[in-house]
Amino acid sequence: MAGYIDAHHHIWRLTDLDWLNGPVQPRIFGDYQSIKQDYSIIDFRADLDGSGVEKSVYIQVNWPAGQEQEEALWIEKVNQETGWPQALVAYVDFSAEDAAEPLSSFRSIPIMRGIRQQLHWHENPLYCFQPAPDLMNQSTWRNNFARIQEHGWSFELQVFATQMSDAARFAEDFQDTQMILQHCGMPEDTSPDGMALWADGMRRLAQQPNVYCKFSGLGTFIHRNDPVFIADITGRCLEWFGPGRCVFGSNYPIEKIWTGYGPIVKAYEDAIAHLDEADKTAIMADNASRLYRI
Repeated sequence: MAGYIDAHHHIWRLTDLDWLNGPVQPRIFGDYQSIKQDYSIIDFRADLDGSGVEKSVYIQVNWPAGQEQEEALWIEKVNQETGWPQALVAYVDFSAEDAAEPLSSFRSIPIMRGIRQQLHWHENPLYCFQPAPDLMNQSTWRNNFARIQEHGWSFELQVFATQMSDAARFAEDFQDTQMILQHCGMPEDTSPDGMALWADGMRRLAQQPNVYCKFSGLGTFIHRNDPVFIADITGRCLEWFGPGRCVFGSNYPIEKIWTGYGPIVKAYEDAIAHLDEADKTAIMADNASRLYRI
């Protein structure tokens, strides 16, 4: 099977990223010294050579505040020059009073497909991206978020297990917006209690037909490419969401810290090898093609 779509990758210019431009600071994914360098679309395509991936979706990488439009325009320029990536998911801070301005500016970008604002909150400061766990419940945030429905864009939903009950209600409130859950719900606590909480939250999210599950980023907390772990997590997600609502993504080059691109693809191929060809193709290509219109 070939013709895969990588529904979650990044490229970057070192000068535009606060977390890369400066001394190494503790991060959720460990020591990132090895990736503190420019990572272009040419680098990405070289890494995926031979993997079967033929299209990709760029997911925003948190440029400095106020530069979200510059990031999106840069990706559009890269697309115009190379034909890659084929789709863009940009950033908007829906808490900002002027959130309508970047949303409006993105309308002119042909490959624009969605928004990601990472909502995940955690008591561990290394895992925490927001000042509060319930940002999605706040009125200003929700009023601004509602504007993406006017554009027909999707939303990349990124939350931890403790936030999933709120996230499920949020998805129900915005049923016309397709939401793609990042990294299989980020199962960071693999203790029995932690996995039970994650499973309960995932079932709640799976009950919302507009929520999809992205098979990506499963090395984030364990800092390795573990085919057994990937098969376990994706197997459970398949039970809840079904192959029609699951999507492959590499989270590259973050996972370049501990593995190559080929082993990531193989781990997911092996995890879904028991499925029929139609379901495997749906997960590795067709669902992303439909969601991101590529």
